[in-house]
Amino acid sequence: QDGALHIQPTLTSEFMGEDAMMHGDLNLWGGTPADLCTSNAFYGCERNAAGSGNYINPIRSARVRTAESFSFKYGRVEVSAQLPKGDWIWPAIWMLPTDQAYGSWPASGEIDIMESRGNSPSCSVGGSDTFASTLHWGPAWDQNKYELTHAEYKHSESLGDGFHTYGLLWTADRLITYIDTEDNVVLDVDMSTQSFWERGGFSGVDNPWKGADINAPFDQEFYLIFNVAIGGVNGYFPDGQCGKPWSDTSAQASNVFYNTKSQWYPSWNYPASNDAAMKIDSVKVWSLDETEIFSQ
Repeated sequence: QDGALHIQPTLTSEFMGEDAMMHGDLNLWGGTPADLCTSNAFYGCERNAAGSGNYINPIRSARVRTAESFSFKYGRVEVSAQLPKGDWIWPAIWMLPTDQAYGSWPASGEIDIMESRGNSPSCSVGGSDTFASTLHWGPAWDQNKYELTHAEYKHSESLGDGFHTYGLLWTADRLITYIDTEDNVVLDVDMSTQSFWERGGFSGVDNPWKGADINAPFDQEFYLIFNVAIGGVNGYFPDGQCGKPWSDTSAQASNVFYNTKSQWYPSWNYPASNDAAMKIDSVKVWSLDETEIFSQ
């Protein structure tokens, strides 16, 4: 719409009806390649509300990825995007390895160029005026040392008020993220003098990057991902902060979330506006010699 890709979250009840969402079944598996569910993660591609006691996921949204069409190692990425505004919206521009060369997540790495929250800028953990850039890495999921390669940026106004450039410059020696211009650096990770094994100070586990380049796992091809998630129970929206109505420890967190929609859904201003959508105007990737290798 208006020349930009909109990733617009909507209520599942508007798609299948509230009664079916609360008590019915939703099966996302398909019989042809174009119909197949792209990930069986987070409890599978079929949900039965009646059998679980939990509503079918109350929000419909989307993830766009280039896993089967485009990947690269080293270069520059610039994404022109306008971030969503609305409580508990979680937009991200990020990258994952095409091949799990060093093992399952996070051993093979993750590059988060931009992760934000749609909440009001007054939110204590950061709202739509703030985003973070992060590298995830470690020998096992419970030894993810992302906090050592994490930085946040706070803008003077909501990043949902206009388009900004979210950039990544990735070489064998350094990984830098920035906003709008390269001199406005958000995250700067020097990978030339210390391996990630040394950086993490790990012990009692095997080194998944033994014998690899010093910048492993960030020495492999990665693909691009653009998605808008909502809520969740992994701590990205901490309990007790910003008026959060559900608890991460609740066995029926999604039910509580939906049942309190009068508290948060008005902030999305939908369908009166597209404030809750992440809008992507362009995606460009250059090789290190500044040859453009991908443009959409």
